[in-house]
Formats: sequence, C-alpha cells, structure tokens
Amino acid sequence: MGCETGIKPRKPIETAKNVNSDPQKEAETMSSTMVRREMPKFTMDAYDAKTGHFTTVSSDDYKGKWSVVCFYPADFTFVCPTEIAAMNAKYDDFQELGVEILAVSVDSKFSHKRFVETEPLLKDLKLTIGADSNQEVSRAFGVLVEEEGVALRGRFLFNPDGLCVAQEVQADSVGRNVNEFLRQVEAWQYATKTGEVCPAGWRPGKKTLPVKTDGEQMAGHVGDYITIEEIMS
Repeated sequence: MGCETGIKPRKPIETAKNVNSDPQKEAETMSSTMVRREMPKFTMDAYDAKTGHFTTVSSDDYKGKWSVVCFYPADFTFVCPTEIAAMNAKYDDFQELGVEILAVSVDSKFSHKRFVETEPLLKDLKLTIGADSNQEVSRAFGVLVEEEGVALRGRFLFNPDGLCVAQEVQADSVGRNVNEFLRQVEAWQYATKTGEVCPAGWRPGKKTLPVKTDGEQMAGHVGDYITIEEIMS
C-alpha cells in the first residue's frame, strides 16, 4: 500500500457479540467517523522539519486551537510527498487562520528525517511529522489498515473545543486537494463565529444562510434566499 494503482478492499472488522453488551458502546465501536467526536488522546515521537530536530507531540498541544491531523500511508512513496508539499505550500495561509498542522504516518522519526532530507519536493518543509510507529494513533483515528500496518489518507479538522468538524479519508492512488481543504477551514471558522451556515462551495465574501434569524421562513424555501447560480459561482 502507499501508491498502488488498484484499490484493495479492507478486511471487515469482526466484533464480538455479547448479549449483555452495552448497545451504545457497540454503536461507538462500529462507527466509522470521527466527526463530532473529541480528538483521541495521544503522545508520540515526531520530526520537526522547521527546526530539523526530533520532538514529541501530544493531543494536549492542540487544545483550544483549530488543528488538522493529516495521515498518509508511508515515507518514500509517490503521492505522499506531493500531498505533504501541497500542505506546506499553504502553511502560511493556515497559520494566518490560526490552524496547527500535524502530518502522521507509521514510519519512525528517523525515516521522517531522512525522507525530508532526500525528497526534493520537501525542501524548506515547515511541518511537523508524527511517528506513529506502534500504529496506536492511526488506529484511534480509525484509519489504520490492520492487515497492512499503514494508514489511509485521512485528514481531520478539529475546532478549538477539540471536536472533529470535518474529515476526509481516501485510498492510496489519489491525493487530496489542499485548496478545497483551506476553503472548508475558512467556512467552518466563519460559521462558528457568526452562527450562520455556509452553502455548498462557500468562500469568503459569498452569501451565507441566516438560519439564526430566518430559519423558520427558510425551511423548505432555501431557493428564495440563494440561487443555484450563486452557489456554483
């Protein structure tokens, strides 16, 4: 796994059935989404590319902040450095929005260091890369492919309350769009600040939906507030 052209199905996860089990806990175990859940607690080694030194990162480092945890399959692959480089190219934009970025793979901190030093696309990298060597963090976020020991391309956005508001998980062969992700961050921050909601494709300066003041009238009549042309522009 990492950059194969084919997509392999994941093995189903078997859950033990217990007549005395708690239905709520069973539902949580079977859930495949992090959205509206708190960031899992973790501590792991990392490589800070900005300083060129090893460090330790923890979920506590991101308390009270907008943050993104971005998993990728492996160092020294093909699509992965393009994604890391794309996130790095927008690093200053994310910083202006107060967003912290943590990249993660199951490789060691030594592998991360060598990867950054040898891959031309990662020149001047500013990101910190977590070393999930025991695979516990990938498992906690629900992106670990157990039989292969690597993580899917999973990207999770957390608000300052520590709740995941957006996630994107993909298989190996196609990289993610950092411009679209940046747009989502801007939309989430605007909606959180104003209490308004953002229609599809919203960007700063475009029309929002004032559900706090006109929600009752808007129900079933959203088209009276915004047109498909405005949505798609």
